[in-house]
Amino acid sequence: MSVCSISTRIVIVLFDGLRPDLISPSVTPNLDRLQRRGAVLARQRTVYPSDTRTALTSLVTGTTPDRHGIVGNQYLDRLSAIPIFVDTSDDRLIECLDKACGGRFLGAPSLGEILVENGRTFSVLASNSAGATRLLNHKAETLGLVRLSGHFPQVATPAAMLERVVGLLGPTPAPAPQGMPDLAAQSFLTSAFLDVIWPEVRPDVAILSFGEPDTSSHYSGIGAPKTLEAIGFVDGQFGRVLDWWEAEGISQDVHLILASDHGHVTVHAQADPFETLQAAGLHCGPAPGPGIDAIVIPGQVGAIYLAEPSDVAIRHAAGTIMERPWCGPVFTAGRGEVEGVAPGSFARQLAFADHARSADILFSYRADDAVDPFGLVGRSWSPNWPVGFGVHGGLHAKEMSSVGILAGPRIKSGLVSQVPSSICDFAPTVLRLIGIAPPSTMTGRVLCEVLSEDAENEPRVIETVHETRDGGYSQYLRRIQIGAAVYLDSADALSCRVRT
Repeated sequence: MSVCSISTRIVIVLFDGLRPDLISPSVTPNLDRLQRRGAVLARQRTVYPSDTRTALTSLVTGTTPDRHGIVGNQYLDRLSAIPIFVDTSDDRLIECLDKACGGRFLGAPSLGEILVENGRTFSVLASNSAGATRLLNHKAETLGLVRLSGHFPQVATPAAMLERVVGLLGPTPAPAPQGMPDLAAQSFLTSAFLDVIWPEVRPDVAILSFGEPDTSSHYSGIGAPKTLEAIGFVDGQFGRVLDWWEAEGISQDVHLILASDHGHVTVHAQADPFETLQAAGLHCGPAPGPGIDAIVIPGQVGAIYLAEPSDVAIRHAAGTIMERPWCGPVFTAGRGEVEGVAPGSFARQLAFADHARSADILFSYRADDAVDPFGLVGRSWSPNWPVGFGVHGGLHAKEMSSVGILAGPRIKSGLVSQVPSSICDFAPTVLRLIGIAPPSTMTGRVLCEVLSEDAENEPRVIETVHETRDGGYSQYLRRIQIGAAVYLDSADALSCRVRT
């Protein structure tokens, strides 16, 4: 292993919700340019649930949700004296919860903590939700690090840096009207990075996170003209970063990582989880309350918390949803390495979802490989998004598939790697590049196959397919192992029970 110069720096650029198959010379000429001169991770995957705030936390901790504890964009915290509904888009709630648990809201150290401990710096600029921006650098205030939001000034720290940026660029942009591409914040943050953060702070590691095309995919559709417009616009903003990198960054030993947190599939039918459970005699609600038997977390990721989570109750509720045509893969507490306590379900640990915050029953909405109206593969049921709109959170291959491109002086050029990889691998790879040993909390691996300093031998890949079934319901889950690292590839349910 070569000795790394302390001058090595990393810039991670994120496109929220970008599917790899939407990168093309016509729509994204700058991403295409980077692909041709860098190393492409052709089998890159995210984590389950394939939600933004879960995935971004895995990015900065280098580990899976069962370790870092952000088990979904929303979850029920039953460890509190009074169970509370947690929406991780709420940055102030995250701050309060972290203080309440003595700074241990995340179950693993993140990049900001690790870098400061090793005398390095870390800056985050993000136009995602306020909560997602905080999760990327959740201890920025106490560590003296930079965190800027493209929409929410209250998340920014330190105050002097926000004043410096606003004085140069004008006020932080307001969120775009619902249904419109969110463009202003992407331009604002790109300018903030190029004109202020890089020249004045020169962080050892920086994250520039664009909130598009996720917003447009949700409200217009993943291949709709407005979404393609947003993708093209953000590609143009990335082009400004790429031009700077090619002119100055490479010579300063700056490495680029381009990534997305998840993909999307298109809604083709509506699901009715609340009605299904109500019909089975379970009184449902979005939060704990008198007479509530099942708390069903609203959203694309299915999560059911039972007021009395006995094995009998879990089997009843899980069996009920398995009868519905919209029910995809189902997970419950394990009664073995593969099977859950509910017949036909998988054990939660198989999907790295076994945490004290996890729901008693986790499920994805059924997805298929049919082509949507935009000519893209991947459709799903949804409980609350209209037909034709983009969604994510589940285990379809197109939801789990994400972008991964690396480039720089120590990255192989023109490589398309077929070695499976994960969003958890970026943090240990970043630390390797700047000369810090990854901590034992990281379950991701160093992406040795793309580093020019490493041997040409490709790692051994072990692919495993697990199956469970009960009556007419069956499901399959594909996992991949490389050394000690294990990834989820995808999962699906192939049939449902027939009601009698």
